[in-house]
Amino acid sequence: MMDDVGREGPGTGIGPGAESRRREEGTRRRLRAFQDIRGKEVKRGEFWDAVVITAADGGQEHAFLQQIASKLERKELPLGVRYHVFADPAGPKIGNGGSTLHALLRLEELYGDQLDGFSVLLIHAGGYSQRLPSASALGKIFMALPLGEPVYQVLELKLAMYIDFPAHMKPGVLVTCADDIELYSVPEAQAVCFDRPGFTALAHPSPLSIGTTHGVFALEPSSGEEGQEELEYRLCHRFLHKPSMEAMREAGAVCQSVRGQALSSDTESADFVYTDSVYYFDRPTARRLLAILEETGGIGCEIDAYGDFLQALGPGATEEYTRNTANVSQDLDQLPAVRQKIFASLRGTPLNVAALNNSVFYHLGTAQEYLYHLTADRTLREQLGLIPNPGRVSHSPPEGGELVPCIMESLLGPGCLVSSGSVVEYSRLGARTTVGANSIVSGCCLREDTAVPPDTFLLSLSIPAGFVTVILGTADDLKLTVPSLSEIDRLRLLGIGLGEVVKRLGLEVSEGLFSGAGKARLSLWNARIFPGPRARAEDSAAASLEMSEVLRGTSTPQFTGDVQRLSMEEMLQHKDVQSTLKFRQQLSEEIASGKHLQRK
Repeated sequence: MMDDVGREGPGTGIGPGAESRRREEGTRRRLRAFQDIRGKEVKRGEFWDAVVITAADGGQEHAFLQQIASKLERKELPLGVRYHVFADPAGPKIGNGGSTLHALLRLEELYGDQLDGFSVLLIHAGGYSQRLPSASALGKIFMALPLGEPVYQVLELKLAMYIDFPAHMKPGVLVTCADDIELYSVPEAQAVCFDRPGFTALAHPSPLSIGTTHGVFALEPSSGEEGQEELEYRLCHRFLHKPSMEAMREAGAVCQSVRGQALSSDTESADFVYTDSVYYFDRPTARRLLAILEETGGIGCEIDAYGDFLQALGPGATEEYTRNTANVSQDLDQLPAVRQKIFASLRGTPLNVAALNNSVFYHLGTAQEYLYHLTADRTLREQLGLIPNPGRVSHSPPEGGELVPCIMESLLGPGCLVSSGSVVEYSRLGARTTVGANSIVSGCCLREDTAVPPDTFLLSLSIPAGFVTVILGTADDLKLTVPSLSEIDRLRLLGIGLGEVVKRLGLEVSEGLFSGAGKARLSLWNARIFPGPRARAEDSAAASLEMSEVLRGTSTPQFTGDVQRLSMEEMLQHKDVQSTLKFRQQLSEEIASGKHLQRK
């Protein structure tokens, strides 16, 4: 299993099989409870008073609002809830910490003292998901999952998994991210409560190797054995952000598994640490955070809602972290001063921990994690009740083995084959189309007899001028940047250096090859290499697949010098969200009515 695809606890003494069953039972109960209120008016106190989703900019805010409005119209969300999308202010990036402060300010402007009685869910969803491009256009929080009817997206799953929280929460804010899932169980007579002053964070027992890339809680000493109960409330002495194994041991953060065995095959001992995921802060603490925004006069650098807030908490917190810029690549002048203001404001605030000893944390932030969890992770499939083929399409997945294809809200013609390990979502595939292994096809219309090669990412978007399609390798790195044109061969498309790609496509290496911000930071994200718009979605996808054949040397270039080329960045700037949602709705209606079966 790749790093951070799942973090599982050390056990509670009830046995691993029983633990898994209890997580499944708890998860299914929450899903049923959410389904019962989906599309219905909720009463005060039984659900969130407000659900806030953050966005990177005004364009993403508009796209998110359109999708929420569409969901409410189709009654896919609980009704009578205040749903908001808040974009980060224009200017430099402010990180999810800055987004948190800005969201608090917007809520204060809208509701004022009413917030003294509100429970708020704040979901960080800003950014353009360069590590999972299928979520770039509409956002990670709106990624489809093979679950539920109508098919769930991550937003619905988040709301379902946290459905018990508002009833056991004092007024305040619960902070979470859009690309993770937490599954857990607690004793029937107990609930996770957020009723203590200051911050309360969920904690998951994890191998030390996972702790090096996450936040780690160094807890105050316990009077008994750690990890005995499914739910334990503890005080955190100090929070560590992406610490080394040595730092974890020095801080007293390392615990011993009661089961006396390793957490996973790559661990050498039964040692574990408690790592972070979701946290809550109460209303008085929200006011203190707002005061930081007032004191700084606005945030002009990236701050982290986890590392920069939580490291200021607990009796063992020190100011040392405010000067540590080891993991920071920009804003080095402003960041220490902002961190010092955060530390001064939050110092002495308690950090309570709800240790979920029978829990698993999943991350869906990259293409490989996404493919693994939806096609290979049998444990997640069983505990969530994922269905590899929830779209009621005419397709029979291969038998045998744990690796499966995942097909969501898509129509497949006769004779189609989607290989195990691949995902097809919101697409229409013509007869006898094949999709190779380890591929993602999203929002596409493919002609009959189309062949999508293995390890391929294919995404079609609607823009005002027509349809455009991006083709990448599922392992391509869209975030990698190089400083000059002489280094563009470090950027690789479908395994081929970008300089060679440009040559094979008959283009020229120049500054004009890159759009917008790409002129300063060159990347695949900004490279103008993808075919321009076509009037028909099928023609757009075919043009991009033809481009991949040219790059792989299996086809002769048919392009002319005046062919328009776009970058992924430009496509997203012009995306037509309403047309995309209309296409998805047409697919769903056609699947539900069975019209695709009548034509065969």
